[in-house]
Amino acid sequence: MIFISKYIVPKGFRGITLYPFIFLRDAKDKRNAILVYHERIHLRQQLELLIVPFYILYVLEWFIKLCYYRNRNKAYHNLSFEREAYQNESDFTYLKKRKFFQFLRYL
Repeated sequence: MIFISKYIVPKGFRGITLYPFIFLRDAKDKRNAILVYHERIHLRQQLELLIVPFYILYVLEWFIKLCYYRNRNKAYHNLSFEREAYQNESDFTYLKKRKFFQFLRYL
């Protein structure tokens, strides 16, 4: 399910996935197939890690990358979960052929 909320989506971001929902900052982004598919990849990641462990790993990895890069934006873009989603957001068949724990290839 996709919802529009400028309050849930942090400033500087266009969408956020909190299983089982996708929140978009702007209603026009509902028509942005690439953005929605990017968030659907996050749904799959969250589901395969049983949701709560996904968030723990996401925050832990972000903190490690933040210490390494000393830049929040760079840390975010280098997260394995984000790298997988960004690299495959335009391949609309990706989720059909994606193997379990594929994000590990992006560590």
